[in-house]
Amino acid sequence: MDALLLARAQFAFTVSFHFIFPAFSIGLASFLMVLEAMWLRTGSGLYANLYRYWLKIFAVVFGMGVVSGIVMSYQFGTNWSVFSAKAGPIIGPLMAYEVMTAFFLEAGFLGVMLFGISKVGPRLHFFATCMVALGTLISATWIISVNSWMQTPAGYAINADGQFVPAGSWLPIIFNPSFPYRLVHTVIAAFLTTSLVVGAVGAWHLLKDRANAGARKMFSMAMWMVAIAAPIQILVGDAHGLNTLEHQPVKVLAMEGDYQPSPEGAPLILFGLPDNDAAKVHGEVSIPRIGSLILKHDPNAPLPGLTDYPRELWPPTPVVFWSFRIMVGLGMAMLGLGALGLLARVRKKLYAWRWLHRAALAMGPAGFIAVIAGWVTTEVGRQPFTVYGLLRTAQSASPLHAPALAASLLAFVIVYFFAFGAGTYYILRLMAKPPQPHEAEPERLPQHAAGITPAAAAVRRLPGEH
Repeated sequence: MDALLLARAQFAFTVSFHFIFPAFSIGLASFLMVLEAMWLRTGSGLYANLYRYWLKIFAVVFGMGVVSGIVMSYQFGTNWSVFSAKAGPIIGPLMAYEVMTAFFLEAGFLGVMLFGISKVGPRLHFFATCMVALGTLISATWIISVNSWMQTPAGYAINADGQFVPAGSWLPIIFNPSFPYRLVHTVIAAFLTTSLVVGAVGAWHLLKDRANAGARKMFSMAMWMVAIAAPIQILVGDAHGLNTLEHQPVKVLAMEGDYQPSPEGAPLILFGLPDNDAAKVHGEVSIPRIGSLILKHDPNAPLPGLTDYPRELWPPTPVVFWSFRIMVGLGMAMLGLGALGLLARVRKKLYAWRWLHRAALAMGPAGFIAVIAGWVTTEVGRQPFTVYGLLRTAQSASPLHAPALAASLLAFVIVYFFAFGAGTYYILRLMAKPPQPHEAEPERLPQHAAGITPAAAAVRRLPGEH
């Protein structure tokens, strides 16, 4: 394994590990906002207790997301210094905007959200929850803008030093051609990921105690979200695919496994073994003309093949081909789960069909697997470029030796699985406990300042609690 491949593997490992946590925290922050809004609207202690139940989980997930994200910033300088030097005038400010807007907003209100339930008024606390939820969405917006610019660069010029710099306004850079599709697709994926986890936790506790009010409520809310978001995600994914076909046709052809041109309509290859060397899919199982129907909305529309493009522009097709199918397959499974949930609701069996609860429990990790598979499709499909069509990955890496990269990659694997494995185990322990009628607040650490010992604060009960 050469240094370039090890550098790519290291970044792929850390970003994949990191992406699990924002994919959960983005949706979970919005879920908490909805729970607190329902508590304020109805005064029901059920929503307040569910809020406190998921707030403890959110605190751990958010913390692990922040810690795992810091590492990637350093890797830009250590492993990808040439990329940083050339793309820094555009990438650097965008990431700085994310820190100055989203991170500061989240940090400013997170303490109030976590520890202020009995310290501030309910409306102020709800405002803090809304600001944290908004901060997660703003953070996603800036990060997706950075990644989208690398996929579909726009609004740039190249200076005398070979650096990408803004060619006037920042708006074409931020709102580049793939940005809106990628942002909506990613945020809905985060909502689906959270709803599947919430649904799985609710299903787990319903299988143990069908009468648990908290489990019933969280399962019902999750099934509503899956039923609504899954079909919307399929429509957004279709629009995103059409946009990718326009700006990154080689990526789409690799996703579809279309090596040869199809002048009279491309088939939809369901399964097979892509082979870049032979430029064919071995043992393919396909449906005639459906590929053109999906990509062009016309079954007879011609489509090019990978052989129409130079081989040095091809990505690793087998990886992209299979990661895309994993993502789509899980998306169809989510659609099916949402439909089953609607059927059970119509027949008034939402809390009685144990096989539905088992299906929801099995689908709990599906959102995480789908977002990682989608991320692999996007990033591996962009190869051999870091800035698509302009800067190759081989030209972006730092001049490091393979042994140093191998040692650091091994260290990352050991530390990540130990530290974040422990955090994940703790999260699962929290989820294994059923929601209680009087859910405890997160533990508060005492704060001391210059000889002042704060007096014990009076505990104010939430409306609807007894």
